[in-house]
Amino acid sequence: MLHDRRRLRVLTWHVHGNYLYYLTQTPHEFYLVTKPGHPPGHAGKVGVLPWGDNVHEVSADDVRNQEFDVILYQHRSHWEHDREQVLSAAQQRLPRVYIEHDPPQENPFEQRHWVDDPGTLLVHVTHFNRLMWDSGATPTTVIEHGVVVPEGVRYSGELARGIVVVNHLAQRGRRLGADVFTETRERVPLDLVGMDAQSLAGIGEIGNLELAAFTARYRFFFNPIRWTSLGLAIVEAMTIGMPIVGLATTELATVIRNGENGFIHTDVDALVDAMNALIRDPGEARRLGEGARLTALERFHIDRFAQEWHDTLLRVAT
Repeated sequence: MLHDRRRLRVLTWHVHGNYLYYLTQTPHEFYLVTKPGHPPGHAGKVGVLPWGDNVHEVSADDVRNQEFDVILYQHRSHWEHDREQVLSAAQQRLPRVYIEHDPPQENPFEQRHWVDDPGTLLVHVTHFNRLMWDSGATPTTVIEHGVVVPEGVRYSGELARGIVVVNHLAQRGRRLGADVFTETRERVPLDLVGMDAQSLAGIGEIGNLELAAFTARYRFFFNPIRWTSLGLAIVEAMTIGMPIVGLATTELATVIRNGENGFIHTDVDALVDAMNALIRDPGEARRLGEGARLTALERFHIDRFAQEWHDTLLRVAT
């Protein structure tokens, strides 16, 4: 239940479509900075996601003529370029939040975050990310994911195969586990979906609204990624009742409990054994999937997510 009904005017950018859609479930007015042709980072309300009436577009050339209550940055280029080139001097002084979606990429534990400002709130999407970044004097908090899945979509698991969901896996290499996927696919029946999945003999991209129903038919969801944030696709799969198998690294190690909602390990051989066991035992896969759904509803419910963002935005704007 939202305790304060004030609606703020929040300026932000389209960086991660699904995350932005979930963020806009928070009861405020969101204005997306756009440029002609909707290039990445300035895309606006593109795609098939059912954007609400509280989501608006504002041309980058017109931003400085508008009034906002909070500036919500989501990418380094927007912080370092758009902040000075798009916003007016007065808008640069408005209450501001920066969402950091990823762990550090240059050094796993010594990289200093580029937002070095005691007047900006740095929001991490996982506790692992906050632990690994050196945020200096910038105040930080964590707001964990919250997701929405299409009504009525539930895990069925009739396909005796695993599903992997990673965009551009071939070009993103070891960090995203391209080698792990290639190795395990030789020993376990796995399908890959995502942008440019065809480069690794995958199926290709599945639309945002169709992905949950598509993956629901597979026996389990496999996450080969070594170093990333907690993927929304994992949380969405858990929410429909799908068991998760993956590497026991980053935030996933705090989400999956072996024998309760999936299986994680740093030994690829152990992961292969677990996946093949689920192929042979659909009943066990269903049991673990039920545990995954319970975890998702307890930890990643959209109502909790929206409330935390609502409270955070109001606190920053005060």
